[in-house]
Amino acid sequence: MSEEIVIRCCAPTLAAIKTGSLFSCAFESRQEMTESLRAINRCLLQKGVTALPLRYQSGKALVYLCRMNMLEADLRDPLAEAILRENGYPEGSPIRKIACLIRRLRKFDTFPHEIGLFLGYPPADVRGFMEGKACKCTGLWKVFESDEAEAQRYFARCRHCTSAFLQRCREGWSLSRLTIQPRQFSYKTISHERKESA
Repeated sequence: MSEEIVIRCCAPTLAAIKTGSLFSCAFESRQEMTESLRAINRCLLQKGVTALPLRYQSGKALVYLCRMNMLEADLRDPLAEAILRENGYPEGSPIRKIACLIRRLRKFDTFPHEIGLFLGYPPADVRGFMEGKACKCTGLWKVFESDEAEAQRYFARCRHCTSAFLQRCREGWSLSRLTIQPRQFSYKTISHERKESA
């Protein structure tokens, strides 16, 4: 698994803008994928980022990259708790909830609707999707209840972050160097440095 794939698919999570990201990655063997994930975790755990395999299917791994502290805060939202409870998730730590998500992913061919909660999507929008409400706009997720203008600003911020991180990757920055330690600085620092060096 190349660092560029991780950066392309997960830049907003690496930048501590977004709780989690999902991506699919082809592999030759489970052992090879396990080694790749271990290498990523050795590189990123000290910065608060964890990479976990959620499902192996047809020569591809579904990888979940997340900031566990942000996930814990997200899942404490009362509506998020209610959605997870209704879908059979246990009380307790985010790890227990991720384990339940893995079981549900193995059970269904499609993604369970509540997966958005693990990616940092607003619980009200996750609920709106589950209830089939009319969608206001679409970006990283479908917006049902959230403020549309605010959501569009967030989507643009994530796109800008991905663009800035990919540029830095092309300039030789490593995954570790790009990954932001929370409260250290923001992805805007990287974007600003890029503009000054241009």
